[in-house]
Amino acid sequence: MKSQSTDTKFIWICLFAFVLSLPLASAKRKGKTAYLFSYFSGNGEDGLHLAYSYDGLKWLPLNHGKSFLKPLVGKDSLIRDPSLLLGRDGIFHVVWTTGWWDKGFGHASSKDLIHWSKEQYLPVMYYKPLAKNTWAPELFYDHKSKTYYIFWASTVPGLHPETPDSATEKGLNHRLYFTTTKDFIHYSPTKLFFNPAFSVIDGAMLYWKGKYWLFIKNEMLRPVQKNIRVTCTRSLNKGFPINVSPPITGHYWAEGPSPLLIGKYVYVYFDKYREHTYGAVRSTDGIHWQNVSSFVSFPAGTRHGTALRVPVTVLNRLISLTR
Repeated sequence: MKSQSTDTKFIWICLFAFVLSLPLASAKRKGKTAYLFSYFSGNGEDGLHLAYSYDGLKWLPLNHGKSFLKPLVGKDSLIRDPSLLLGRDGIFHVVWTTGWWDKGFGHASSKDLIHWSKEQYLPVMYYKPLAKNTWAPELFYDHKSKTYYIFWASTVPGLHPETPDSATEKGLNHRLYFTTTKDFIHYSPTKLFFNPAFSVIDGAMLYWKGKYWLFIKNEMLRPVQKNIRVTCTRSLNKGFPINVSPPITGHYWAEGPSPLLIGKYVYVYFDKYREHTYGAVRSTDGIHWQNVSSFVSFPAGTRHGTALRVPVTVLNRLISLTR
């Protein structure tokens, strides 16, 4: 009986050890591709958060849900709307909203997403003394010109015709502006990027099917919009048509679109901020969009982020460093 009891205990110990190892073992994959999602939580006080996925549907938090980068620059010292990009040189770059009423945004870089460069504050709207804000900077790398684009939403009072709801929207009447860089040291002068006949924020871009696709939020309140739309062009030099698509999202308020190409589909993730949850649509042609919100899951509290493809080896190393 003593021998059987010892054997039983040994078996249970082995089973317990095996079960404990399952999350880490299942987290690592041998495929070639994985996906990361940069996001913030709360008001952005604790900084940059990251989630990962192997299918673009189920997203799990990294680093036990703790921040990867603490905010240090800007009036409010926040990291909101982080846009993460893996550069052509293998370096990660992130830009973010530093506060509600700043005239610039934050930037930092990292080789491994653990150790970061000194945070920079880029005062891109100081050339417009009346500029109110610099919201949701977004990164995009153009392979044709080998140039990084950074674009964001700003309000410059009196520069554009007032919208019907500008008074109720704190006087905000946004347009998208941009700068470019090849090295994150030297930047081009700020210019107007997208100027439709309505207040627009939260731009995000994707190159697909020989075109540049720009996803934006129509920020109008009267009549109520607060939805995601898209426009496209074959040349960034020619700019984007101001005639945007009908809403690609449903009858709810949505913001922070983030496109990601997975197989034959383009997924666009977005923040259903009034419902405190995340949603997604997908398309094979950029015209017809399917709501797949019921099939996606994100870490609790996920807010406005950016999805990107990374080599699975990058994710496996990140999991090892943060477990």
